Amino acid sequence: MTTPNDQPERPVRAVPQPNGVVGVGLVVTGADGRVLLGQAHDGRWELPGGKVDPGESFEQAAARELAEETDLRVAPGDVRILAVQLSPAAGVTRLTAAAVTTAAEGTPRVTEPHKIQRWQWFDPEGIPGALYAPSTAVLRAWRPDLGPALPPEPSYDYRTP
Repeated sequence: MTTPNDQPERPVRAVPQPNGVVGVGLVVTGADGRVLLGQAHDGRWELPGGKVDPGESFEQAAARELAEETDLRVAPGDVRILAVQLSPAAGVTRLTAAAVTTAAEGTPRVTEPHKIQRWQWFDPEGIPGALYAPSTAVLRAWRPDLGPALPPEPSYDYRTP
C-alpha cells in the first residue's frame, strides 16, 4: 500500500507498556548459618534486595543492592540464583529472583535509614513471622523445610538447575 506521496505506508506497531517489576531477594548467611534480615519502619522484616537495573544480571543486582543497603560486599560470582518467582498478587506483576550467598564480607550497617531501622542475624528456625511478602517467598525457595514456620505467601517458583 502506498500513500499519496508514493511512499510505502508503515504500519504503526503498538509498543507494550511496562507492567511489571523485576527484582532480586538475597538470602545472606553467615558462617554460623544465621540469616540477615532488616527491619523496616512498619515492623516487617525483609531480606536485602531490590529492583534489577537495565543491563544488570540478577547476580549483579544482588551484589549492588547488598552493598547499597548494608555495606556488605559480595562478588556477583558468589551469588547463586535458586529460583525465579512470579507473584500472583493483584496489581503489578512482580518477578523476583531468589538468590543466596555465603560469601558476604564486612559488618552490616544501616545505610538507608529512611527504609531500614536495623539489620539483625537470625537462626533460620527463629525467623520472625512479620515478613515482607517477597522475602517470605525467597526464604521458602531457599529452605522449603521452613514453610510451616513462614507466613503463607503464594508464588509460582521456577527453580534453576
